Amino acid sequence: MTTEPVNPDPDLIEVVLVEDHPTFRLGLRTRLEREPDIVVVGEAGTGREAATLVSGLAPEVVVVDLKLPDVSGIDLIVELSHSNPQAGILVLTMLDDETVFAAMRAGARGYLLKDADPARIVAAIRAVAIGEAMFSPSVAQRLLGLVAERRSSAPRGPFVELSAREHDILELVATGLGNAEIARRLSLRPKTVRNYVSNVLTKLQVADRHEAIIRARDAGMG
Repeated sequence: MTTEPVNPDPDLIEVVLVEDHPTFRLGLRTRLEREPDIVVVGEAGTGREAATLVSGLAPEVVVVDLKLPDVSGIDLIVELSHSNPQAGILVLTMLDDETVFAAMRAGARGYLLKDADPARIVAAIRAVAIGEAMFSPSVAQRLLGLVAERRSSAPRGPFVELSAREHDILELVATGLGNAEIARRLSLRPKTVRNYVSNVLTKLQVADRHEAIIRARDAGMG
């Protein structure tokens, strides 16, 4: 288990790597360190080490391999999702099977295979950091198939273009709360909330927060 000093720059994405193969972990860390907006603040080779690291460091992203020597990767995701809900979890594994559904139910926001292009892994970390999702092509096909099966019977509410977390953010914005209070209520960092709000404004195609509030209240929020 290794850690780095907590990074003082609030605009950097802090990442913990959970991978029991040191060579792969080193290669991934080396690639991520080339990015100006990402810093690896800790590494763990077991699930127990990971739980301790994430609890102490509170990173924005945890990259998790599902095959760990001491615990199930799925069980670790469940634990981290409950103990550190502010951390986005990205699965990076060799398992290209139905475990993707278990991982998503457990709380993972993304699922990539280890042979993914390094640029895609970097993009996935950035996406997960702001509450978005990213999947390998084969995994995306499975998920799209499942969504297609359920879409006809699923109720559709307002702002279906928003993710569940973005919808939560918009509801709180509609009540007049500022970013700091929203961050406190959702156990998120103010920077993360700021990014969510920016995404909401973009998806709703509104000019500013005030216009978003009007749209939300017209839809019955707030």
